Amino acid sequence: MRKSGNSHLLCFILFLFFLQIQTTLLGQGRRPVRVKNGMVVSTSRYASEIGKQVLTDGGNAIDAAVATAFALAVTWPSAGNLGGGGFLVYHRSDGDVTTFDFREKAPLVATERMFLSEDGKIRNASNHEGILAVGVPGTVAGLYAAHKKYGNTNWKKLVEPAYKLAKKGFPLTWGLHDGFKYHKDDWLQYPSSTKIFLKPDSSLYQPGERWVQRDHAATLKRIMKKGRDGFYKGKTADLIMDYMQKHNGLITHEDLEKYQPVEREPVHGTYRDFDIYAMGPPSSGGVVLAEMLNILEGYDLAAMGHNSAKYLHFITEAMRRAYADRARYLGDPDFSTDMPLAKLLSKEYAAYLRTTISETEASISDSITFNDVYESPETTHFSVIDASGNMVSLTYTLEYPYGSRMIVEGAGFLLNNEMGDFNPMPGTTDSRGYIGTEPNLIEPEKRMLSSMTPTIVAKNGIPIMAVGSPGGRTIINTVLQVVLNVLEFDMNIAKAVEAPRIHHQWLPDVTRMEDWGFSPDTQRLYKDYGHNLKIRWRQGAVMGIYKNTEEDIIYGASDSRSSDGAAVGY
Repeated sequence: MRKSGNSHLLCFILFLFFLQIQTTLLGQGRRPVRVKNGMVVSTSRYASEIGKQVLTDGGNAIDAAVATAFALAVTWPSAGNLGGGGFLVYHRSDGDVTTFDFREKAPLVATERMFLSEDGKIRNASNHEGILAVGVPGTVAGLYAAHKKYGNTNWKKLVEPAYKLAKKGFPLTWGLHDGFKYHKDDWLQYPSSTKIFLKPDSSLYQPGERWVQRDHAATLKRIMKKGRDGFYKGKTADLIMDYMQKHNGLITHEDLEKYQPVEREPVHGTYRDFDIYAMGPPSSGGVVLAEMLNILEGYDLAAMGHNSAKYLHFITEAMRRAYADRARYLGDPDFSTDMPLAKLLSKEYAAYLRTTISETEASISDSITFNDVYESPETTHFSVIDASGNMVSLTYTLEYPYGSRMIVEGAGFLLNNEMGDFNPMPGTTDSRGYIGTEPNLIEPEKRMLSSMTPTIVAKNGIPIMAVGSPGGRTIINTVLQVVLNVLEFDMNIAKAVEAPRIHHQWLPDVTRMEDWGFSPDTQRLYKDYGHNLKIRWRQGAVMGIYKNTEEDIIYGASDSRSSDGAAVGY
């Protein structure tokens, strides 16, 4: 007897329910998911399943990454996106490594003082709030470029699962419900967002209820049929322009048509016997990560003990120095031509920095010369490995949770607020939290500096680990600690992902420590070094893959800090 549609739906919901329970228990038990062929680890179990199916059907890691990214735009809209941007690191099994930069750009009419009032102060938080904060989106162009060069599955087949999810809907998760509830006042500010995130009577969708996104589906259908042009030209572009003109935005048809992603060389560093590949500028992630690893390579970290006060002291001092260099030097390489990357990545420079680190006392961060400004912790990362051993590490974002909180009317997707990642006050750098150095000032078509750190670790030319995380400025330090957990302390990927973390970004001169996993004695001893300590709820949400080449087994872990995440393989 043939099952009814409702029976199919019930079975699907129950499957996802038990999958969530299994994934959660594995995370709590610090036990990774094990498979033999391929795997996707993302912040959404729906998206992970879609990516895994692409692998099962013979697609490669790039194909699965494209499908997963589009699915996340539907199932994890706080960071998954069509209207944002990000970075992709691709390490092929033959040893070749490349990256794709699809970071957003400043509009053509943007100026370095566009957010300032006559008194030189930021006007009504306009660099983060409102239509002027929207940068030219890069996600669709970046995914299309990566697929065009390295994919082997038909483009339409990769976008179609996300299109169907948006058109037919899916049972809302608790994680999505909580996010919608928290941001309800934001949705009510914008009628186009109210229409998508709330019911017609402005009430909330409840967990388990079907959430349908018809306008989003229509946009995905255009992308499915026309590729890049389905977003940057035609009806979707017209809808973006209508919204921009209605709300006095800056992005034009010319901005959209001119946008191009860039395939760039990865940042390459080494740590002991391992190769580290990560994203270069305009991401600061790869440079800062490599610099910190170079500094820490000179110490016997394992002998100090994992997360001991002494260990935390030394990694804090590495963080302090690398983040100071981040503020001083890094920006868009297409505009900042004098970034001293060779110096920052050199072992000699790291050796010099080690001479400035005391074994018994914390350094003092200079509160006058440089500082850092706020960067939203809401981003999303996923990792992929295919049956041939090719790996993708991809991080993309809208900036704030749900970006600008503005849905493009009739197009169904959120716009970013990434312009806030530029230095908004030229020449103003102080201890209050502003930085005004030249490399990251606003210029037309410039990409804003980022902390996204998609990373792949390799040994003997073979990729063995893919990791990354959301978390704004904390991303780089989160990735650092997960990499060290595996390479120095021989943790499996699940333990490495779950272990408690700290963050120090040079200024403000404060270490943020997660509120669990560090004993009172450790905290006291750490403060005895002279470090200022504050407790935080959580830091990041790592999606990690590790391949044991001797056993030929793939291990994956979705950070339990992400409520909807899942490691799915076959």
